[in-house]
Amino acid sequence: MKALITGASSGIGRDMARILAKKGYNLVLVARNKEELQKLAEELKEKDKIETQIIVTDLSQVENCKEIHRNVKNVDILINNAGFGDCGNFSKTSLEKEINMINTNIVAYHTLMKLYLIDMKERGTGKILNVASIAGFMPGPLMSTYYATKAYIVRISEAISEELKKEKSNVQISILCPGPVETNFNKVANVKFHLREADSMKVAKYAINKLQKGKFYIVPGIDVKLARLGAKVIPANLITKVTYMVQKRKLER
Repeated sequence: MKALITGASSGIGRDMARILAKKGYNLVLVARNKEELQKLAEELKEKDKIETQIIVTDLSQVENCKEIHRNVKNVDILINNAGFGDCGNFSKTSLEKEINMINTNIVAYHTLMKLYLIDMKERGTGKILNVASIAGFMPGPLMSTYYATKAYIVRISEAISEELKKEKSNVQISILCPGPVETNFNKVANVKFHLREADSMKVAKYAINKLQKGKFYIVPGIDVKLARLGAKVIPANLITKVTYMVQKRKLER
């Protein structure tokens, strides 16, 4: 069994790698941080006696995603996890950073998902986990680009899931939608969360457990489940106002 994990050098991606290694999966670990990937690969080979391969690359470049697919075949689980955010007024945030975010959070997910989904459908088996966010269910003033990228992942995954059901395919797609998690995300996004941050390993364990049970929406934590329910029933203009106030408090910290 083989799993490919992007964004594997830290946070949820690293913890999901540790969990899958214990389950006997050979791993392909993808990220930009070579040192952290090597440390993780050596740790898993020693502790869990699995095969590991590291790929140091920038997923914001679509050709790099295609190269991964050309070189890595027979993937049983694809975990699209790489991504980052930014916080600030849309007219003042960096366009370059936002384009890079869109390429990483959307284009890389889209490319890898499409290429590996085709392979999995041909084999008649496989699982894809797209790491989205509770942010994907609501508008996000002051983090507008990040929220929009996660909304894309939620909606395209929902659509593909329905296609697979109609085709009676054995291939499974799922989305992980956590709230704030204690990872390196906050440092990159320049924010401090007021909400309690979830433990990365607990989120990862929950995600792998639900993925293997065939769950589509994977939403860890009662507070996050309530937030998703609120996003369904509360008018969008009210959610936008509340989200603005929450994000503004992050910027003021």
